[in-house]
Amino acid sequence: MSPTAGARLVQRQLGVMLRSKVAGDDAPDRAQRIWGAQGERWFTPADPVWRVHADASMFPAGVTSLLLQMLHPMAMAGVAGHSGYKSDPWGRLQRTSHYLATTTFGTIEHAEEAIAMVRSIHERVRGKDHLGRPYRADDPHLLTWVHAAEIDSFLRGYQTFGDTPLTDAEADVYVAQAGIPAGRLGVIDPPASVAELRAVLASYRPELETSPAAREAARFLLLDPPLPFYARPGYGTLASGGVSLLPGWAREMLGIPLPGVVSTLVARPLGHLGTAAVRWGMAGLAERRPSDTPPDTPSGSPRPPDEPDELVGAQAAS
Repeated sequence: MSPTAGARLVQRQLGVMLRSKVAGDDAPDRAQRIWGAQGERWFTPADPVWRVHADASMFPAGVTSLLLQMLHPMAMAGVAGHSGYKSDPWGRLQRTSHYLATTTFGTIEHAEEAIAMVRSIHERVRGKDHLGRPYRADDPHLLTWVHAAEIDSFLRGYQTFGDTPLTDAEADVYVAQAGIPAGRLGVIDPPASVAELRAVLASYRPELETSPAAREAARFLLLDPPLPFYARPGYGTLASGGVSLLPGWAREMLGIPLPGVVSTLVARPLGHLGTAAVRWGMAGLAERRPSDTPPDTPSGSPRPPDEPDELVGAQAAS
């Protein structure tokens, strides 16, 4: 086997492993539903939300999103009590990946079906946090926190690890576009600009705390991920990148010993390395794309450069 053929084999094997973890073994079938369906779509490949959610930076940003979201005790209680993140972590990731892919890249009909399904699940999720305070997953206030923490993380990830960061105007459009499915999910008046997004996040600061469940989930995510030992160094680069994207106050609340200088000089370069590896591996699956141009996309419109069956980045666990 030539060195080139060997490299391509390794690249493809890495891509297959990543896809199987993120999108599941039935990823090609799910992708065919997304790309093969005829109908109007909310977004096109030229839109900021498409560019961000299709990028490999979603891998470290997904870690950021989880760590930030768990600082709200009600959100964390819901995850701990109902998500099965320990018993079925990959299943939860795959469901989230499919939801993001469908609501970003799929037809409006399929996106609204996915949203309706999640809303029906949220209606049944009720409980109390560690201090006995009641929560419900369909609470618009709680949904707003989850949404804001998620898209802030995704945007930070793309601006840091993406190949071509968004302009300030494009970043505002991204926030507004991400709010389209969020509004249908139950978020009232989702933020429509980066300034509004940051204001929303700041307004939740008094409600945030590090619950026992949050500390346990952070340890699971960062120190004991459900991966064989040979895969943990690679995951560690992505997790390091994800931690580096957190605001300093969030790292402090979670007890993550990562001073700013270490974050900048060590963790962030590791994140760049891990993201580049993901981008390279998933590019090895590019020949398996269901089509070169999704339905209803104008001929000649740019496609994400790293797009496998369900796209590279539509995996952030929220």
